[in-house]
Amino acid sequence: MRVERLFLASFRSYAHLEVSFPAGPQVVVGANATGKTNLLESLVVLGTARSHRAGQDGELISWEADFARLEADVAGTAQSSQAIEVVIARTAAGGGRKRVLVNGVARRPSALAAALPVVLFAPEDMLLVVGSPGLRRSSLDTLIAQTVPASGATMSTYARALTQRNNLLRQVREGMAAPGELHYWDEVVVDAGARIVDWRRAVLAQLARPLSSAHHEIAPGEATLELRYLTNAEPAGAETTRDALQRRLIDTREKEMWNGATLIGPHRDDIAFASGERDLAAYASRGQQRTAILAYKLAQLDLLAASAGQPPLLLLDDVFSELDPDRRAHLVRRIGALPQAFVTTTTTDDLDPALVAASTVWRVSSGQLTPAGE
Repeated sequence: MRVERLFLASFRSYAHLEVSFPAGPQVVVGANATGKTNLLESLVVLGTARSHRAGQDGELISWEADFARLEADVAGTAQSSQAIEVVIARTAAGGGRKRVLVNGVARRPSALAAALPVVLFAPEDMLLVVGSPGLRRSSLDTLIAQTVPASGATMSTYARALTQRNNLLRQVREGMAAPGELHYWDEVVVDAGARIVDWRRAVLAQLARPLSSAHHEIAPGEATLELRYLTNAEPAGAETTRDALQRRLIDTREKEMWNGATLIGPHRDDIAFASGERDLAAYASRGQQRTAILAYKLAQLDLLAASAGQPPLLLLDDVFSELDPDRRAHLVRRIGALPQAFVTTTTTDDLDPALVAASTVWRVSSGQLTPAGE
C-alpha cells in the first residue's frame, strides 16, 4: 500500500500542500513544530477518519478556515489506484463534521480502513507498557476499527450511551431521577459493550502468533511475549460476555449511583503486556519495554497485511531516537520490505545510513514540503 499523491488544504499548519510520493521509504526531516507530525497525522486521518492527537475534529482545521480538505491517491500491490477524500467542516460548537468519499462516492468513515490501512508508531507509544490503560485501549480499538468494519458504529453507540448513563446516574444521586430510568441505558451499554469486549479478545487472539514471532525475532533469549485482557466483568462458568456485564452492573448498582459513574464495561478494562508470568509494567527494564512495544507494532503490521492481503502504510513519527542500534536495525529491515513507509526525524543522524540512502528525503518547514537538496 502506498500513497502516490497527497493534497491538504487548511489542515493544521498546511494551508495548501500537493505532493507526489514515489515508492519506498519517505524520510521527512525538520525541526520541532514545523509540521512533520501534522503530515503523518493527515495520513492517519485519511486511513482511519480520526486523529490520534486531536480531542475534536475541529482542531484539525487551520484557524482562519471553515473547513479542511484531505485527499490521497492510493495504490495497492495490484497497482489498482483509489482516490480517497476527507472533508472536515467546523461546527458552531468548535467540533467538526466529516464527509468521506472513496472514488468520488460518499462512504462511511469505516470504508477508509480498506482503502488505506495504516500502522502508526509515535513517541507516545513508548508509554504503552507502563502508561495509562486508556493508551492501550485506544491502540487496540484503532486496530479493531481497521479489521472489523462494523465496529466504529458500535463504539460510537457505546460512547454516547455511557455519557447518557453517567448523566442519569448523577441525577439519581441528586434525587432528580428514579433508579428505574437506568434500565434503557443498561441494555445499550451491555449490548454494545459486550460486542466491543468480544472484538478485543478476538483481535488479541489474532495478534498472539505475529506478536510472539516478532518478539522472538528481536529478543530471542527472552520469554514469549503475550497480551492479556484484564476486565472486572470476567465471565463465570457458561456465562457469555453479555451475561457477565449485565451481572456486574447489577452487583455495582448502588456503588455506581453513589459515584455518579459507570464502573463496569470496556471503558474500564485494560490490556497487560506479559512475558512468562511477569507483568512487564512492573518488572521490565526500559529496554525490555521498548522491545515489547516494537514487537507489538510489528505484529499489527503483520495482522493488517494478512487482513488486507497487502502491507499497510507504516508511519514512524520520530521514534528512531528512542531505540538502540539493534532495535533500529530490526525496524529498518521491516521498512525495506514495505511498498512505502513514512519516517519523520529532526536529523538524519538518528537514522540508519542505509535507510537514508534508500529513501526519498524531504524537508519540511512552515507548512511546505520540498525534496532535500532543492
